[in-house]
Amino acid sequence: MNSTVIRRLPVLIATGAVLVLVAVLVVWWRTTEGAVNASTPGNRSAEAGFARDMAVHHQQAVEMSFIVRDRTADEDVRTLAYDVINTQANQRGMLLGRLEGWGLSKTSAEAPMTWMGHGAAHGAKDGSLMPGMATNTQLDQLRKADGKDAEVLYLRLMTAHHKGGVDMARAAVKGAGDTRLKRLAQTMVDGQRAELDLMADMLARRGAGAER
Repeated sequence: MNSTVIRRLPVLIATGAVLVLVAVLVVWWRTTEGAVNASTPGNRSAEAGFARDMAVHHQQAVEMSFIVRDRTADEDVRTLAYDVINTQANQRGMLLGRLEGWGLSKTSAEAPMTWMGHGAAHGAKDGSLMPGMATNTQLDQLRKADGKDAEVLYLRLMTAHHKGGVDMARAAVKGAGDTRLKRLAQTMVDGQRAELDLMADMLARRGAGAER
């Protein structure tokens, strides 16, 4: 086994694990579509709030991953970006599907994270609606960066993004009553924590830290 394959082995293993996880999630979700919960979550429930907020959170992660895919030729970073695009796009579809199944709007006039008891505490600005989300300025910086600069910026932004997402998913695991949603939220926690470890290693190999 040559040095290139050995160096990429953690990324390849992580990629395989993520793809298997997505496949299992899709099959599980589809096979339980006919199940009816004892009660349907309300418009202001933790389930509805989490589904709406995480769908927005995931959308930005997908956007950042598409950007970096075109700003670097590094195979490891492009592989990670591909995984984020596929995993989070699939999960976003599941979240929006749950809202549709409950007969609830995909948007709300309430501030993000109101379901967590935070409301406007984050002080959203410059497009960063929730903790961990990149600002419009940071997205513009990513669009203009190339090579290693783009890789490091992406990894730093995605590290912060995942940390915010993990906190939100943990709150859903604790506060939601819908079994399928709780399981999906726990999957997000587990998957994003694994990617946080991977990104920390990728940043270290580039002589960078996770500071934004």
